[in-house]
Amino acid sequence: MKKIIKSIYSDSTKNFVSDPYPKKGDTISISVRLLDNDKIKDVYLRYKSLGMERVEKMRLDRVIHGLAYYQADARCEEDRFNYQFIFTRENAIYYYTQAGITNYIPDEANDFQILVDYDAPEWMSKSVFYQIMPDRFYNARPDDKHKSFDFEYQGAKATKMTWGEPPKEYDEVLCMDFYGGDLWGILEKLDYLQELGVNGIYLNPIFTSPTHHRYDALDYFEIDPALGGEEALIALSDEMHERDMRLVLDISINHTSSDAKWFNKAGTFYPKEIGAFNNPDSHERQYYFINEDGSYETWAGVETMPTLNYGSKALRDVIYEAEDSVLKKWLKPPYNIDGWRFDVADVMARNRFINRYHQTWQEINQHIKATKKDAAIIAEEWMDAWQMYDGKQWDSTMNYFQVARPLREFAGGKDLFVKRNEDLSKINYKRDAKMLGYRILQFLDKVPSQIQYQMFNLINSHDVPRLYHSGDISYKAYLGASLVLFGLPGATSIYYGDEILLDGRDISNEGARYPMDWSGDLSKKQNEVYHYYQTLARLKTQEDSLQDGGFRIIHMKGDVFAFVRFTETDLYLFSWSQSKTKEKIKLDLDLYGMQGAEANLILGQAKLKRKKDKLTVQLEKKGHALIHLG
Repeated sequence: MKKIIKSIYSDSTKNFVSDPYPKKGDTISISVRLLDNDKIKDVYLRYKSLGMERVEKMRLDRVIHGLAYYQADARCEEDRFNYQFIFTRENAIYYYTQAGITNYIPDEANDFQILVDYDAPEWMSKSVFYQIMPDRFYNARPDDKHKSFDFEYQGAKATKMTWGEPPKEYDEVLCMDFYGGDLWGILEKLDYLQELGVNGIYLNPIFTSPTHHRYDALDYFEIDPALGGEEALIALSDEMHERDMRLVLDISINHTSSDAKWFNKAGTFYPKEIGAFNNPDSHERQYYFINEDGSYETWAGVETMPTLNYGSKALRDVIYEAEDSVLKKWLKPPYNIDGWRFDVADVMARNRFINRYHQTWQEINQHIKATKKDAAIIAEEWMDAWQMYDGKQWDSTMNYFQVARPLREFAGGKDLFVKRNEDLSKINYKRDAKMLGYRILQFLDKVPSQIQYQMFNLINSHDVPRLYHSGDISYKAYLGASLVLFGLPGATSIYYGDEILLDGRDISNEGARYPMDWSGDLSKKQNEVYHYYQTLARLKTQEDSLQDGGFRIIHMKGDVFAFVRFTETDLYLFSWSQSKTKEKIKLDLDLYGMQGAEANLILGQAKLKRKKDKLTVQLEKKGHALIHLG
């Protein structure tokens, strides 16, 4: 009986729901599968319809490879459709939710969930993004007159760097060390990205700005001329869409620079008669929290970052409500971007003066989706944000909480927040596979599959030192973390240069922002990592199992972590060991209908042994392996 219970599986993807993105009033078919057996008497679907509990007996729909699929129909009457499964024997009742099997009636907190009338970016589950800081990627037009970088800002002078030279620390140049990378350079390197297996690009901000990172935009309506301006963006977007690639832009609309056109405190880039700070009667004054004495509300207490006031209808109009607003402009032709990544989204529209956080995000969602139905709304959020995934606010986050932080921790580092706390960072705590597994599951147990499969998964970004630069992290651990990254449900993000172990340092964020190496003079190890990433990226963008397939952790003991992604016809086994000895993992093939499937090692080093309907995988010391059955 234990094996039968273990075989029970369902999710809310297309593999178990006839329409995983239903409209209100639609009738959908829901399935669950388990080993074909004579011990389970009946299977039921339990759900609520307009508050009334319903328990529908499920019918046996089919038996494939020893797995019995039960099905029932239900009508979607509300914004969210929640459901559980019930399995009966003569003397027992079992209940199944996203959190697993119990023999007691579970609450509804971990129910399977389907968001109804949800305009989701379904394409995310099939995406491998490449995150690019444009200034650091490739300079296609070094003689462009807009790249003189001859200006001063906040008491520092801009510096023009030589490509390949290490970037300077913040205190030296206040992030005004420019290499001259541009959008034309990204356009020229699309062949490289497609050869790698990438089908989406996430660009750090490209609006006119005095810094290389451009999070302190001067004008949201102007693409920085040093990057090629609107002409380059249009050309890049057109070519990407011709190649069936997606483009996501980054924007920081929680605050602006104190030198932005709307605020313009110092008059550095615009005449002082323009902007809010020096002109109490200006239209832009209502965009901010400015007091009569000239003091103003700032983000995180940083004087150069005045906070925007979303209590202002005028601000909401210019940011997202009006047809010619910032967010709508770049979604529309001729730019046609496919989504937005929102900087510091977790703090936006709420401070000591006003809190319209959820209302603002609901409005942003409404206006973005009305402009482009499947546009992605990706938030920067470092913690848990389950309450934002209701189909009416965020589609996804940069998945630090469920993916980046636990993967980096299991690889041998300390959790990012632990490391940043002076007291906590002194504690040498144990990291093991259970910690990794439970940190992944605590997210998957409570959010809809629709959300799970469009999360923006990453290890590295512009905001953290690259994992492989840390002295605590071995080369093998980096490969293991990368393997797991590509296997988890959701979109995958490669930070530019990760595929060639781009040079850098781990003492600051600037150490993760070296210019891309285009010399072609790669070491054996760099070439190995490139082909490793290329293999994983191509599988992710081509294999249904890695896009919408099922997910189940099969091993999280000691220092060994393993899971499977699967459909009716294919299965991929991902395994990663941090153990100092050789370790074994066993996969029961009956549970997945893979009894007769051939097993092939795709990546890593492992010995495979087949005995009856079980596959034993022996991993090398601190090894990893990707195995395909089908």
